[in-house]
Parts: sequence; C-alpha cells; structure tokens
Amino acid sequence: MDDKDNKELGNNQRQDEDSTVENSEHSELNVQSGQAQTEEVSEQPEQALDDQNVVVNEGVAPVNPSGLKSGKVWPIVSLVLALALIIVLIKPPFASSKQEAVATVNGVEISKADFYDKLVQGAGKQALDEMIGKELVNQEAKKANIAVTQADIDKRLKSFTESFGSEENLNQALESYGMTKEDLIKDIDFNLKLTKLLEPQIKVTDEEIKQTFDSYKDSFNTPEQVRASVILVATEEEAKDIITQLKGGTDFAELAKSRSLDTATKDKGGDTDFFGRGEQEEAIENAAFKLKKDEISEPVKTSQGYEVIKLTDRKEAHEATLEEKKEEIREGLVAQQVSQLTGTWLEEKKSKATIKNTLTDAASADNVSGNVSTNK
Repeated sequence: MDDKDNKELGNNQRQDEDSTVENSEHSELNVQSGQAQTEEVSEQPEQALDDQNVVVNEGVAPVNPSGLKSGKVWPIVSLVLALALIIVLIKPPFASSKQEAVATVNGVEISKADFYDKLVQGAGKQALDEMIGKELVNQEAKKANIAVTQADIDKRLKSFTESFGSEENLNQALESYGMTKEDLIKDIDFNLKLTKLLEPQIKVTDEEIKQTFDSYKDSFNTPEQVRASVILVATEEEAKDIITQLKGGTDFAELAKSRSLDTATKDKGGDTDFFGRGEQEEAIENAAFKLKKDEISEPVKTSQGYEVIKLTDRKEAHEATLEEKKEEIREGLVAQQVSQLTGTWLEEKKSKATIKNTLTDAASADNVSGNVSTNK
C-alpha cells in the first residue's frame, strides 16, 4: 500500500520552532559539556532526519504541542554513543598492537591507533562528557533517595506505544535506530530521575496550562481515522478474483499473505494500522473512508496497481478538552523547564565532582608517542 508515512518512523522532520510545549515522555537530556541541547522530531515524510543532527539519547526534546499522541516523537539513539562503543571495541587502553590496520588504501595501511585517535578527537570527547553527565545524574538521584518505580516506567512506555499507534510500530522504530526495549527503558529511567531532581525548582501554573491549550487547541484534536486491510495485485482481473474468493469465504489475511504485492502489509495479513486523511494515496483514502466496518471494496486503481480494501475499524473525530489534556500539557511544560535548567545544573555538579578523564589523556599520549616514533 502506498502509505505516505510508509511506517518509516525514522523518516522524521524537525518540528515547528515556535512549539512551546515539550514532553518528557518523548525526550531525553543531551549532556554535552554541561549544555542541554534539544532535538525535535515529528512525523513528516518529506524530509529525512540528517544523521549529523542526531544527538545523545538522553535529551529533553521540544515537541509539537499537539498532545503528542498524533506526532510520533521519540528518543533518538545517539550516534555519538555508538562511536564511543566503537572506540572501546577497537582499542581498549591495553590494546595489543598499535600498528594493526583497520583498512588499506592502494596498499597503504590505516592503523587502528590512528583511527582510534580520530574518533577520540571527533566524537569521543563528546560521548564521554555525555556519559559523565549521565553518571552524575544517577549519583545525585541516589543521594536524594529518588526512585523510579515500575509504575512510572510503565506509564511512559504506554505513552510511547500510544504515540506510535501500536507496540509493533514502536518496536520497529527502536530497531531502526539500533535500540531495544531495554535501551528505551533505561533512557526512561534516566529521564525520570533527571526530572525528579529538577522538578522542585519548577512551577507550572494552571493559567500557563490553559494558555497553552488555548493557543494550540486545534492541534490537540484527533481527526477521524480508519483502519484497513489491503491486498495489492498487478491487474484489475486479479483484484476481481480476490474479491470472488473473499465472498466465497476465503480468509482475507491468508489471501494477503499469499497474494499481496504490498511488502509493508502482507506479512501482517494486509493490516495498515490506523490512518487519517492525507496519509494515503487519494484513491485509497476515498475508498476506505466510504466503507462500513468489515465491508470490502471493489478494485481500487492506485499508482502501484489494484487494491482490494477491507475496513476493519474506525475512530471518529474527537475534540479534546482542557481537562483531558491538562496533565499532558503540564508534563510538557515541566520538560521544557527541565531542558532549560539542565546545563547550569550539570555544570554545577561537575565543578564539585572529582572527574578523571583517561580517554583523552590516552589519546594525547598515543599522539605524542606516534610523533616521537616518526621523528626517530
């Protein structure tokens, strides 16, 4: 099925910079040299996320003030931390041979030591700074007797799952970023600790919540959505044959698995999950929204071929109320203030902590050693 979202949840675009509500449920703190940085992502198919903009998966990210259930905002896995892991795997402090090559170019070797040094000079320091910040948060939470309960984590997981439409979609998104559910749980645990540490300094009034709701009232509303199962085939004759078999009692899901050309849905029995208007090809939407539940369409001509559509569920449009969104907005405003306070708070904690950084020291020592060796 030609889904404009195509369920590629990693294909997200930056949210409107005017957004003023942030949600800690869908964000993590970027602990980079004591500066709180933010990334915001929304479900937009037109622009892929630039890898250079991916930040550590602990940041508090601003998000669309739509209540977040309509925007698939989620924590971004850090390329920086991935590089840090590569550094450790490539060259631990007691690595055996500095001259071991990681690549050759026309017979000329690129040594593991040189590669390691470049990583440290580039992303390594940033990654370590972020990990140091994360450890400081954990230590401060322990000193303050701050505990994150399973109920806290379950609440956040539920919110993530709802924002992605299903647990399957969430798992696919995690997999696309090289994360597991366990990684997400660790990030949630960290973010909750940070929020609880800083929340005593934060005050969100009922008036602020109301002003935010009034400013973005339309975006809190939920549009009409439908859920369908589809079978895509190449010709109209094939589509008519599918319909004949369905009317004869053949199971739709089994036919989708055996006959459909739509690789995105066939293994799920043709299930598209819920979608609203503007998310599918116009011909598909027009047909799907006209169907009654469990009704099967006539062949629908699309850009990919012909589809047979079965409506499996429908959600009517809903106009949100302040009472429904009050807690969600409050959490978003709290997250916004957490983001603003984090940099200063971390710098203060770092200034009082005893921190020994052997990673950059080791890199510097190796560089000096290499220069001495070259000059001999």
